[in-house]
Amino acid sequence: MLASLLVLLLGWLPSASASAAATTPDSIRRAPLDSLVRAQCPEYAVLRVATILFVGNEVTKERILRAELDFREGDTITAVNLARRLEANRLRMFNLQLFHGVLTQTVCRNGEITVLFSVQERWYTFPIPILSLADRNFRSWLDRPDRWRRVDYGLHVERKNFRGRNEEIRGNLQLGFNRKYELFYDTPGYGRLRRLGFGVGASYYRSHALDYATVEDKLVNFRDDTGFPIERQYLTAGLRWRYTVQRRTLLDVSYHREAISDSVLRRNPDYFLGAARRRYVDVALTTIFNHRNTFAYPLTGHYLQVGVVQRVFTGSAPPITTFRAQMAKYVALGGGFYYSAGLQGQVRVSRRLAYADNRALGYAYLVRGYDPYVVDGRHYGLLQQGVSYRLLDAGRIKLRGISNPKINSIPLVLYLNTFADAGYVASRAAERGSRLPNELQAALGIGLHLVTYYDRVFTLEYTRNALGQGGFFLRTEFPI
Repeated sequence: MLASLLVLLLGWLPSASASAAATTPDSIRRAPLDSLVRAQCPEYAVLRVATILFVGNEVTKERILRAELDFREGDTITAVNLARRLEANRLRMFNLQLFHGVLTQTVCRNGEITVLFSVQERWYTFPIPILSLADRNFRSWLDRPDRWRRVDYGLHVERKNFRGRNEEIRGNLQLGFNRKYELFYDTPGYGRLRRLGFGVGASYYRSHALDYATVEDKLVNFRDDTGFPIERQYLTAGLRWRYTVQRRTLLDVSYHREAISDSVLRRNPDYFLGAARRRYVDVALTTIFNHRNTFAYPLTGHYLQVGVVQRVFTGSAPPITTFRAQMAKYVALGGGFYYSAGLQGQVRVSRRLAYADNRALGYAYLVRGYDPYVVDGRHYGLLQQGVSYRLLDAGRIKLRGISNPKINSIPLVLYLNTFADAGYVASRAAERGSRLPNELQAALGIGLHLVTYYDRVFTLEYTRNALGQGGFFLRTEFPI
C-alpha cells in the first residue's frame, strides 16, 4: 500500500508544489473529496486513520509536524469531512513557514486510511547584510536634509528551524547612524504536543540622533555627531502556550534601562518626565487567533489579537496600563477578487505620560498617506479596507544553474489593490500646531502588491489623504 501511495504522490507532486508555495488559488481552494479514497472504500461512511507518514522533512523533526495535526492514528474521520480536515491540517503545516510547499494524499483499504504529508523544506540560515534607512519610513527619510548620513549597515543573522524543532535564533550587529547589538532565542514548545515554550533575548541600542518633540504633527530631530542622545538596553524572557500555529498565548517580562543626553533633556524636559534616565519593567500578555489561509499575504480567513501591557517604573513616574486589540477578515469574492478589512485600537491608562510613551498613529501603525506625520495621544482606532485583484500568477520561476530546490525557484504573484483607511487619535493635550489629534484621518489609494520569495511582500502605492495631499509610497509588508 505504501509503495502505491508514493507512486501516486510522485505523479501529482510538481503541479501541486508550485501552487502551494506561491499563494495561488490552488493553494487556498478547499480540495474536493479524494476520488481515490472514494473509489477504494465506497461503502464506508466513517474512516479510521491507520497510519500518518511524512516525506521530505530531512531537517524538521516529525514530532513538530505531528503537533500541528488535529487527528492521530486510531482516530476516525467521516468520509464527507475528510477533504476539509486534510486541507485544514495541510494549511496549518504550511503556515509554520518552514516549507515551500505541503502536499497531502490518502489511500484507503477496508475502511482504514494512510495519510501522507510531503513537504519541501526551505533554506533556514540567513546571513542578511543590513543597509537600511534610519527613519520611520522612506518618506520620512527623504524629508531629512542629512538623509545620506542617516543610513545603518551591519549584519543580521537568522537561523530558523534550529535543530529541526522550529526554534529560532536571531542576532543583529548594526553599525552606522544607529548602533544595535541584539540576540534572541525562541522555541514554540516542548513535549509531545509542543504546548509550552519560551523565549529570551537581549538588546543594546544607541543613536547619534533622536526625535525629541512633535511640532505641527512632525517629529523634531536632534543630532549629535560626537555623542549619543539616546541609549536603550533591555532583557526579556517569556513563556508561550501554543495549541497550534493558529492559536497562541504569550507572557513576556522585560527589564528596560533608557537614558537621554542633557541636550535632549533641556530641549524637552517631558521626554522622560523631567529625568535623564529611567528604568522600568513591562509585563505583557497577548493571545493570538490566526486562522488566515496564509500568513504572509492572506486572502481568506480571519485574525484576532488581544493584549495588555503593564509598565511599572522604579522611580516616581506613575505606572502605565495599555490595552491593544487587532482583528481582520479576509473574503474571496470570486473571479480573482479578494476583500480584506482590519480594525485595531489602543487604550492607554496613566495619571501622566512621558513624551516617549504618548504615541499613537504614525509609528508602528498609520493611516496610509499620512507617512510624513505622527499623531501623539493615549488612545487610537484604525480601520483599513481593501479589494485586491490577482493580475499575474507566474507560478514558480526556475533559476538556471542552481540545483538546490530550496532556492532554485521563485514564486511570483502580482495583485492590484484599492484601499481606504480611516483613523482617529484621542489626545488630552496636543502639541503646539498639531491638527491631527482629535480629528478624523482618512485616505484612499491604489497599489501593486508583489508576493514572492520566502514570504516577501513588496507594495507600491499611490495614496490621497483628507488633507488633499498625495504621493507614492513603498512598503515591505501586507498592510492589513
